[in-house]
Amino acid sequence: MEGDAETSDLDGKVVLVTGATSGIGKVTARELARSGATVVLVARDRAKGEAVVREIRAATSKDTLELLVGDLAVQRDVRRIAAEFKQRHDRLEVLVNAAGAVFGERRLTEDGVERTFALNHLAYFLLTNLLLDELKAGAPSRVVNVASDAALQGRIDFADLQSAKMYRGMRVYANTKLANILFTREAARRLAGTGITVNSVHPGFVRTNFGTTGSGVIRVGTRLASRFARTPEKGAETVVCLASSRDVEGVSGRYYFDLQPKRAPAVACDGAVARRLWDVSEQLTGLATAGQSAATR
Repeated sequence: MEGDAETSDLDGKVVLVTGATSGIGKVTARELARSGATVVLVARDRAKGEAVVREIRAATSKDTLELLVGDLAVQRDVRRIAAEFKQRHDRLEVLVNAAGAVFGERRLTEDGVERTFALNHLAYFLLTNLLLDELKAGAPSRVVNVASDAALQGRIDFADLQSAKMYRGMRVYANTKLANILFTREAARRLAGTGITVNSVHPGFVRTNFGTTGSGVIRVGTRLASRFARTPEKGAETVVCLASSRDVEGVSGRYYFDLQPKRAPAVACDGAVARRLWDVSEQLTGLATAGQSAATR
């Protein structure tokens, strides 16, 4: 799979990237802007988002950059971001879900949801579903979900999705990365035939701000491990290719690492778990009653 200008055609297309102010998301936004796309960055902090927009403009000489601001762990903000996008654009060719974090302490969002699960999984689920009409209007369109091989250590415990019984930051993070892959596979199944493809990526261990929101132990461990980490550019390489390369046109439901399809963790291949997680996610986001999610199949 290649991702250079000769094998991509993003000129004039609309791309939305979450987690776009640092690490993988920032590099992805920059490279997709360089390819000629109109890139809409989603940031939690306005000042930081505006600074990154200026930085990307300077690096690429492209002025096709926009900013949306909100906390993706909060469903009210996710809905507002989707609504603001719809006001500006009637189509979306590429959605990159890259926002994520690990937290050392268990806290609930204003929606009553454990915040790691809210940010790392439900934000992917809700934003994608809210933008389905725009993705269909932009078809052939693509959704790229940044997951992780941390999923190998994860499990989906439907009796304790909120990690109320036991909370360990990295274990909960692993659970949400598993949820990303399950969501990807189920979304690909449900959206088959619509012109929307959905794939996920293991970016490798990347030297980013990851872990800085965790406990002291997580922060120290992340700093030590970062000496051996890959650059954000390397981590974003496969994300950019899945978003832009003609080589993967029509490919859906796959899990990638270093430009190649990779076998997903066995636990992520359980269709019954994927369908149940989808149903629970609909309930937790209110989509079950609003009828805004991908049609059940």
